[in-house]
Amino acid sequence: MEEAEAKEMLFPEFPPVSAQQWTDKITADLKGAPFGKKMIWKTGEGFDVNPFYCAEDIEGMATTTSLPGEFPYVRGTKISNSWLIRQDLNVTDCREANGKARKLTAESGVTSLGFHLKGDAVNAANIALLLDGICPEKTELNFKTCNRKTVELIGILAGLFKTKGADVAKCRGSVAYNPYKRLLVNGVASGDEWVNETVAVVKAGETLPGYRVLAVDACLLNDAGSYVAQELGYALSWGNDLIAKLSEAGLPVEVIAKKIKFNFGISSNYFMEIAKFRAARWLWAEIVKAWHPVCDAPDCSGDDCDKDEFCACACKMKVHARTSAWNLTVFDAYVNLLRTQTEVMSAALAGVDSIAVSPYDEIFKTSDDFSERIARNQQLLLKEECHFDKVADPAAGSYYIESLTRLLADAAWQLFLDVEDRGGFTIAANNGEVQQAVNESNKARKKMIATRRLTLLGTNQYPNFTEKAGDKIDISDCACDCGCENEGGAVAKLDFSRGAADFETLRLATEKSGKRPKVFMLTIGNLAMRLARSQFSSNFFACAGYEIIDNLGFGTVKEGIETARDRKADIIVLCSSDDEYAAFAPEAFTLIGDKELFVVAGAPACMDDLKAVGINNFINVKSNVYETLQIFNQKMNIGS
Repeated sequence: MEEAEAKEMLFPEFPPVSAQQWTDKITADLKGAPFGKKMIWKTGEGFDVNPFYCAEDIEGMATTTSLPGEFPYVRGTKISNSWLIRQDLNVTDCREANGKARKLTAESGVTSLGFHLKGDAVNAANIALLLDGICPEKTELNFKTCNRKTVELIGILAGLFKTKGADVAKCRGSVAYNPYKRLLVNGVASGDEWVNETVAVVKAGETLPGYRVLAVDACLLNDAGSYVAQELGYALSWGNDLIAKLSEAGLPVEVIAKKIKFNFGISSNYFMEIAKFRAARWLWAEIVKAWHPVCDAPDCSGDDCDKDEFCACACKMKVHARTSAWNLTVFDAYVNLLRTQTEVMSAALAGVDSIAVSPYDEIFKTSDDFSERIARNQQLLLKEECHFDKVADPAAGSYYIESLTRLLADAAWQLFLDVEDRGGFTIAANNGEVQQAVNESNKARKKMIATRRLTLLGTNQYPNFTEKAGDKIDISDCACDCGCENEGGAVAKLDFSRGAADFETLRLATEKSGKRPKVFMLTIGNLAMRLARSQFSSNFFACAGYEIIDNLGFGTVKEGIETARDRKADIIVLCSSDDEYAAFAPEAFTLIGDKELFVVAGAPACMDDLKAVGINNFINVKSNVYETLQIFNQKMNIGS
């Protein structure tokens, strides 16, 4: 007892420190540098993030008092943190896919399967073969096929489950009908016909009460490079438009809401992603509540629902999360494992319903058994060794994450309201506004990669100098074979080019050219500066696949140039200190003449003087790495 009391007295011995006191201390340590410029993170989401948060920041925040499984579900729609481990299969042969699916569920820890079917493969015989020996009550089954085949597929599944003797009330899964897919992916304008088609899908889905048949594929926005707030805000508007249009067509709100499944991507913005899923459940719950869904006792859990007010369980967001394709890379591909691991961690901690981890090699070839097994194990490790499934919403109470949840919710909500003011998601997407906004984000993020404000390890920073990737690229597009995938339109469509695409184009062009320009580091003068700048320059030019020749140092500029010519260098980079460039750079420039390209590493104060004598190539931390390398590729006659 005395020991417990002593521990209780530990923290009262420390006086409380206010946010202002922390700010004052940091400002003093900055020694005149502006606090806002040095310490505030300017996010692409449209809000600023402070360097620290404290109890003052979450005072009076209503969401901090809620519990897991309680409206508005910011802390989760269930009291546990269990999630389903999902693996998606591209089905080309139903018998082969069935064998693989049975093995996955029996031996590999997979509890959710995703089948991607071509449109012409949807028939009763194929589906029966595909699901032979798989219990629909024990494994969540998810299907994606051509929109035009959705109703037929639902009917086949309902009949098959009945034949199997399964209790359809216990069968869980989804059939992903996305009425905006052609609009977002192919740029085909959407008329009003999709409403009747979607009503038919929902009505067909009534035969499978545990199946979600309307897909809000926000993962498309994520793969196209959207910011987190954009993905969330547009997803909410997308879901709200489904409710608005279908309720106008006569469907009850609670029926519509319980048929919607949100498929989100997961970026590597770790804490922001945790906040995204928390904010998503919160905002969606409030949106559905505003539609006044009526409690339908047979379908409701009962505990959450006030029959005189609204159906709370209709407000529960069903969330599947998939690791993002946007930040995957072809070069140094094993780094993709690190990226997807942080992504799956954030989604698991945030309490999503199911997760699929993309194999590290899926962007450049058909994934093999090894890469798929590693992808599954990334989730199994979090469950079996890290016990992430044992605690619901462990981020609750964190000053930072609670504040981030609120900030992200505010930004996404403002975007949601803006879209609603413009007539809703359908109109905004038909006008190309959604696609253009996301594509602009893609460009902005690529610019950050080009200038190294955003790092893609192994691509724009610390590349593997000797790696070649051209021979390992072996991918083919998978269409649904009904023709809709090949349709094109005049509306803007999403740009799915990855963040690394530009750098990979440069480096692959170097490979294809059959020649690797030799970049020679002429290191001279101040030891610390020449080593730092040679390392910087080596990484800089290796991003385009150039051969790097580094050196410990030379006694004279002439000696360095003679050695460079002995090594048949194409580019000579002078690496020294700012003070020494005033003498070394003009001398080197004169000796080199027009035989090799001459580059100065850094941005010395004498840069204008050096430019005056004809030196024009400088690389430094403010350089646009991609554009600079693009220029050098042109000078080296390497196509891009």
